[in-house]
Amino acid sequence: MCGGGVDLMMLPPQARVMATIGVTRGLGDHNLKVHCSNIHIKPFLSCIPEVKVYNITKYEHGVDDVIVLGTDGLWDVVSNREVADIVIRVLSSCQPDDLNRFTLAAQNLVMRSRGILKGHSWRLSNDRLGSGDDISVFVIPLYGHT
Repeated sequence: MCGGGVDLMMLPPQARVMATIGVTRGLGDHNLKVHCSNIHIKPFLSCIPEVKVYNITKYEHGVDDVIVLGTDGLWDVVSNREVADIVIRVLSSCQPDDLNRFTLAAQNLVMRSRGILKGHSWRLSNDRLGSGDDISVFVIPLYGHT
């Protein structure tokens, strides 16, 4: 520990940029330095988001067409293919007019990325670690919104 206070090195490394600060907390702190050093963190962070535009009016959509919006807690442990497979399975098991099916698909994705508690850690079905990050998932229907 340098200079007293919280020992940031004891926090999970995946939650910190250069063992100093969580990414979301560091975007506006231009003078922040790496813990116990003179290295500025600014070059390692960007406040410019990656934005992709999907023109919803350009395509015709069926009742099962959706966009999945999720935080890195989902994408760090679940592949695009797994997400698609889960969404397809959940939506096809529900009636097309059941509006709760999108919520159910999102819940399934959260549970898949978190895993189950085994001992003191969350584990996926393949015994890999589940996501230790916050997980937010939205399954957004496209049908009827053009």
